[in-house]
Amino acid sequence: MNGTLYLCATPIGNLGDVSARCLEILNSVDLIAAEDTRRTLQLLNHFGISKPLTSYHEHNKREKGGYIINLLKQGKNVAQVSDAGTPAISDPGEDLVKLCIENDITVTSVPGPVAGINALILSGLSTARYAFEGFLSVNKRHRKEHLADVKNDARTLIFYEAPHKLRTTLADMRDAFGADRKIALARELTKVHEEILRFTLGEAVKYYEELTPRGEYVIVVEGAKEPKAEAQWWESLSVAEHIEKYISGGMSSKEAIKQTASDRNIPKREIYNEYHNLS
Repeated sequence: MNGTLYLCATPIGNLGDVSARCLEILNSVDLIAAEDTRRTLQLLNHFGISKPLTSYHEHNKREKGGYIINLLKQGKNVAQVSDAGTPAISDPGEDLVKLCIENDITVTSVPGPVAGINALILSGLSTARYAFEGFLSVNKRHRKEHLADVKNDARTLIFYEAPHKLRTTLADMRDAFGADRKIALARELTKVHEEILRFTLGEAVKYYEELTPRGEYVIVVEGAKEPKAEAQWWESLSVAEHIEKYISGGMSSKEAIKQTASDRNIPKREIYNEYHNLS
């Protein structure tokens, strides 16, 4: 019988955010696959957990993916943890989940912290509809294409960014979305020095001209405003005035009623009755 892969969400800062179930799973599995074994070891040591660790990250996921699948096929249980937060979100755990599905291996989630969601609910921007966009490409052309694709998206957008790329990313966003688009920058989430900065993109670019970005960032961007529909020339007119305008332009009353009904998206019979009741 195959084992189970557990996707274990770990704290993004405050160790007190780890769940009792997560600790129970980490203490019971045969192996923990970690994006950063050093960071995970600190977590395990803090809670007195001693388990075999193996590295599983973007650069070795093909080789290690096969190794982990083989263990699971032997009936071993494996926990996968990311550097911090929830695995498979901007994380090679996504590939491991696909491998498990292809091999009929059970995968289950042990939920917990997600940096993007924490930043969203602290941003002050709309949480009704949102889209997770992850990290932008380091390739300049791909970055610009990505931003162009979401420029007119009305949903709130969530991006992750490293400190050494933040200035470039903010400048690219300002150029793509406009200087007046609202954003929130979240860093050091759940830690003592947690900071949520709320700016326009123009203000954010200026702010970091003089300040060196530090820590991993979540950038929450206001969605695009829905374009206002152009006012129709007839909107200030009554139905009778609307019809008379067409008649004065040379239409028959029948044609004028039909066109007025089309303009207002109202059944022709209703327009006819209203017009003749007023006549």
